[in-house]
Amino acid sequence: MISIEATWSRGFRPFFLGASVFAVVSMLNWMSVYLYARPVNVASVGPFLWHAHEMVFGYAMAVIAGFLLTAAWNWTGQKTLAGAGLALLFALWLLARGLMLGGVDHLAAATAADLAFMIGLFVAVARPVLKTRQKRQALVLLVLLLLAVARLLFYLGSEGLVPRGAHLSVHGGLYLVLGMLLFMGRRVIPFFTQRGVGYEVELRNERWNDIATLLLYPLFMLSELAAPFGLAGSLLAGALFMLNTHRVMQWHTLGIWEKPLLWSLFLAFVMVNLGFLLRALMQVTALPALLPVHAYAVGGIGVATLSMMARVTLGHTGRNVHLTPPVIILLLIGMLGAAVFRVLGPLADASIYPVWVGASAMLWVLCFGLFTLVFAPMLLGKRADR
Repeated sequence: MISIEATWSRGFRPFFLGASVFAVVSMLNWMSVYLYARPVNVASVGPFLWHAHEMVFGYAMAVIAGFLLTAAWNWTGQKTLAGAGLALLFALWLLARGLMLGGVDHLAAATAADLAFMIGLFVAVARPVLKTRQKRQALVLLVLLLLAVARLLFYLGSEGLVPRGAHLSVHGGLYLVLGMLLFMGRRVIPFFTQRGVGYEVELRNERWNDIATLLLYPLFMLSELAAPFGLAGSLLAGALFMLNTHRVMQWHTLGIWEKPLLWSLFLAFVMVNLGFLLRALMQVTALPALLPVHAYAVGGIGVATLSMMARVTLGHTGRNVHLTPPVIILLLIGMLGAAVFRVLGPLADASIYPVWVGASAMLWVLCFGLFTLVFAPMLLGKRADR
């Protein structure tokens, strides 16, 4: 049964539901343009950047909002947003998505709504973090600010005010979200694994690896923005591939393969690492640039966010995260399938590239559609333990 009070009690509830519904709507919208040439006004930025913009600043930002509004509450013991304030923040995000569905006809209004949403999110997360002086969350706050700057660049670029502004916006946004995934995953995956496998195991993050990744990843991001898919980016991607290969090997224990919400996060990091490998090989092969990008986006961010939305929803609605419903296994396998079709399919046979894209999109839509059907009652209802 739907409970208005419960729905607006925590940030993950409206934003995870909004993200899953939008994932379906936006992908169907994109396929109508990509596969069936439905006309949309995207002349100032191009169809691919328009699609990527909505994946980064629409879907991913909704998941980030739901996660951080909930996590900051847990980190600090201080409330972030609930009730009318949360509803207003969600309405701003939703307004921007509606304005962008048909292209960029209403880009100025969409930009205003997006920036109001992103600034509101920053304030809601920063207030409890600063009040409790949690310095270790400073990087999260910095990324939120940079994401808002990246979103503004999209508008400035579309208006011709900043050269390559739309490109810098979308790719900068993607790499910021990916960086947040690497940063948060480094924290939570060993923690979740140690608590979830059912036996004693010590997983560690080595300090030298943390420092090297913290230094090299920003350099990689900047090199990709300054000289897209150039030699420097390939060398840095190769170094990141080696660092993260070592990291995921340190995280591995056989018990994760019995827990879908553990192996999915592990494999999401493997997919990110595949992206680094493909990116490194671009200088010596004819690999298309979109393959590593979609390894990060579909295989890394897509799989990890779906897994985390399931985990957070189960845990924060009074359900057992260690007793995974079978449908979640189907969802996670389906998302991995979407990543395989989108990234590895074209490597197997590039002559049917649109078929691989369509198959990946179909699995994406099915997975998020099923997630919505299964998790909407949890997100809209009262806790199961009350």
